[in-house]
Amino acid sequence: MAAILEGINTSLSFVYDNVLSIAMMVLLIACGIFLSIRLKFFQFGRFGYVMKNTIGSLFNKNMHAKNDGSVSPFQAVTTALAGTIGTGSIAGVSTALVLGGPGAVFWMWISALLGMITKYSEIVLALKYREKNENGAWLGGPMYYIKNGLGKKWAWLAAIFAIFAMIACIGTGNATQSNAISGVLESNLKIDPLWTGIVLTVIVGAVIIGGVKRIATVNEKLVPVMAIFFLIASIAALIFQYNRIPEAFGLIFKEAFSFQSAAGGVAGYGILSAMRYGVGRGVFTNEAGLGSAPIAHSASSTEDPVKQGLWGVFEVFITTIIICTMSAVVILTSDMYLIPFYSGTAFAANGAALSSAAFNEALPHIGGYGVAIATVFFSLSTILGWAYYGEVCASYLFKNHAKVAVTVYRIIYVAFVFVGAIASIDVVWLVADCFNALMAVPNLIALIGLSGVVLATTKAHFANKNKLK
Repeated sequence: MAAILEGINTSLSFVYDNVLSIAMMVLLIACGIFLSIRLKFFQFGRFGYVMKNTIGSLFNKNMHAKNDGSVSPFQAVTTALAGTIGTGSIAGVSTALVLGGPGAVFWMWISALLGMITKYSEIVLALKYREKNENGAWLGGPMYYIKNGLGKKWAWLAAIFAIFAMIACIGTGNATQSNAISGVLESNLKIDPLWTGIVLTVIVGAVIIGGVKRIATVNEKLVPVMAIFFLIASIAALIFQYNRIPEAFGLIFKEAFSFQSAAGGVAGYGILSAMRYGVGRGVFTNEAGLGSAPIAHSASSTEDPVKQGLWGVFEVFITTIIICTMSAVVILTSDMYLIPFYSGTAFAANGAALSSAAFNEALPHIGGYGVAIATVFFSLSTILGWAYYGEVCASYLFKNHAKVAVTVYRIIYVAFVFVGAIASIDVVWLVADCFNALMAVPNLIALIGLSGVVLATTKAHFANKNKLK
């Protein structure tokens, strides 16, 4: 059995390293450039409008209004953010630095700048082509805009997306998150992953049985508090390491285009590795192009696709440009990021532990605990958010037996919370990376094919002066 599992792991690793990761990187960048040009670089030209109508509207009562069968626009946003501000913002950044070098951060930025318009387009299409189920709840996402936008002859592509997304939810949104939680609790508090897995399984099972409304209610309170907590911790750490900040940014730009190996010649990165892991982990931190977040946004009571789409730009900006950058710079201003290359410690395998050690260096005795707390709550919120994504995909695939399909999926999903907590991190990340890439392909095809719809919807929004007030 061990030999079979090792063979599967080796095969998956070969396919991802030599095919999927490169193909996904090229497709994501190409799609981002295409959409940016077609929408006249909307994410930059309308950035002020985006901020005004996202973070600037948080205290607007309409942001918290909801209809029967739907969640409020703010709950939809926090549920989507829960899927992005997770272990990707902590462990994902650390893993990118270990595998791709400091230059990976630069390519993470590039993927985010292009990903802003990609995610905006996904959400616009998701709201435009969503459907109501028998209970009056909105359901949407790539499978719906593929079927309803590209036409029924493309229904096979919609089904492929739903299948890959269901599996990716179990890996990306579930097992990697519980693995990060168990890893950081073990390294900081010496808690056995077995006990972490048991407790997490009970908590997740209790929440997701209540469906999207209970998930949204929990994330509505959890996400903003933890995001602010992590930002404060990062700022505090950087204040104590302020003299190293210029050097850290210099290293990022230097290694992004360097053909030489990083870390004093110990780890041979180069541009391709920096790009591959920067773009790959960038997608893991903001989900732009995957097609997952639009599923959460589709449940919103918002009627205007563009207004909800603006949150896509905001989400990518806050998760990757702000939170992930701060996380990366904290690591690069510490002495910890060199350790994996020289010592064979667990840091090379456990990204959350590397982040924890870096924060602990800047903020002795409290930094590590701060990261542990942030990892637990960020990852927990992600597990809850992606549970809903998988449920919608299951109900789409088994429409005539949706209730049974969702129930079975919930059981499997909860079981993998436990599996992820005790599994090998290498296998968990590999499965997540593979299915991230696979689910992105049909979604990116749809985005390109329906880009004209996004453009027309955007123009119509800005042509209506009443919506600009």
